[in-house]
Amino acid sequence: MIPYSTVIFDLDGTLLDTLQDLADSTNYALALHKLPARSLDEVRRFVGNGVGLLIHRAVPEGTPEELEARCLADFRAHYLLNMENRTAPYAGVLELLDGLNQVGIKLAVVSNKFDGAVKGLCQTYFGDRVKVAIGESQGVARKPAPDTVLRALKELGAQPEEAVYVGDSEVDIQTARNSGLPCLSVSWGFRDAEFLTEQGAQQIISTPAELLALLTGEQNDESSRPHQGDL
Repeated sequence: MIPYSTVIFDLDGTLLDTLQDLADSTNYALALHKLPARSLDEVRRFVGNGVGLLIHRAVPEGTPEELEARCLADFRAHYLLNMENRTAPYAGVLELLDGLNQVGIKLAVVSNKFDGAVKGLCQTYFGDRVKVAIGESQGVARKPAPDTVLRALKELGAQPEEAVYVGDSEVDIQTARNSGLPCLSVSWGFRDAEFLTEQGAQQIISTPAELLALLTGEQNDESSRPHQGDL
């Protein structure tokens, strides 16, 4: 028996390793305005709440709003042209998506990255493996609000009680809770297992192969299935 008929994935840090391209575009925008660069580890800590907050965290404290807005615009323009330079799926992710498709599980991606980038990256790296990809857009609240998840379920024609959310961050744990979905947290992305546990993760998966086995019912222990009521 397959535990779920629908899986909603986060993108950055869950399916794609986008960190270096995000850092490069961040530092491009900062350098353009003669602001100090940020390290890869700093950018890792800054991501998860959308590019607006990424840039807000990256600019020095006290930066005028107008200058921050210009940095954000320059980041967006640079990232759209350079978001595939060093980005790649994590090892085993394509096999994970193929395996889920083979057993008929519906797949969607929801992200706080702006919508054009989300759709473009999903098309480039996943092709038709993922049917629905939703990013930040006007009028749709960002995660951890449930809006993007509920919209994805609607577009897939899926019911919440049949779905599980998979992500790599504290934002994803909160998003799943706010959406009424159980959450599987992955430790290969931007946050490690210790941090995820501190943030209330109920179940942490260490590899895409392990996740595939769980989601396709190869792990038959009912206790391994997370329940929203436990969150």
